[in-house]
Amino acid sequence: MKTQNHSPIADVQGRSDSRAVSIHKVGIKGIRHPFIIAGDNTLQHTVATCNLYVNLTADQKGTHMSRFVEILNDFTEPLTLDSLHKLVKRTVAHLHAENAYLEFSFPYFLNKSAPVSGVKSLLDYNITLKAESVAGETQVILQVNVPVASLCPCSKEISKYGAHNQRSEVCVTLYQAQDLWIDEIITIVEQQASCELYGLLKRPDEKYVTERAYENPKFVEDMVRDIAAVLNADSRVTRYQVTAENFESIHNHSAFAQIDS
Repeated sequence: MKTQNHSPIADVQGRSDSRAVSIHKVGIKGIRHPFIIAGDNTLQHTVATCNLYVNLTADQKGTHMSRFVEILNDFTEPLTLDSLHKLVKRTVAHLHAENAYLEFSFPYFLNKSAPVSGVKSLLDYNITLKAESVAGETQVILQVNVPVASLCPCSKEISKYGAHNQRSEVCVTLYQAQDLWIDEIITIVEQQASCELYGLLKRPDEKYVTERAYENPKFVEDMVRDIAAVLNADSRVTRYQVTAENFESIHNHSAFAQIDS
């Protein structure tokens, strides 16, 4: 009977490197993983596309890629601001790194009631959560993309009939997010648009949203300013970025505006 060879398996990536070049980010990108998202009094299941990175010092040849997957598989808590702080610190410790960068992008759904008929339907929003730990300092960045409707004030003013309107996408990014969560940001944005969107509308609802947008015209500049004004008045917000893109219905280009606090 042959005896098994129990000699250790070579750890090539654990060897030292002589090129004296450090790496800012190295890890895995584009892995999909199921998560639970904590909403307003709800828990929602979703699937996120994840990017997980750490830094690599100049003397290290490689990082341990499998450990990133282990971190995902071991994480069973709902995604919240607090759990992301813990997760990025766990990544630093598990990879023996100085810095770590985590990114999770996923669809988030709200069950909305149409404005007149009250019929319910789901509407999806694209969310990105980023957690960073750099030199021992951690922060969580929350990015919420909200589709809305906008109607052009100039078109309404100069036209005898109607006014051109379009679907728009507003993106709010909060740095060092504190207690201001996804649902509330969506509400802030939708209240400052010409009109919010719904997944399902009956005829009375369609009449309402058409007239609502006509009575509430907004330039792309108006939307970012109005949203910024609400965020400026909120003591929970320390730093933000607001962008709005109008997918113009009478041009083959978009209108865009951005405010950085």
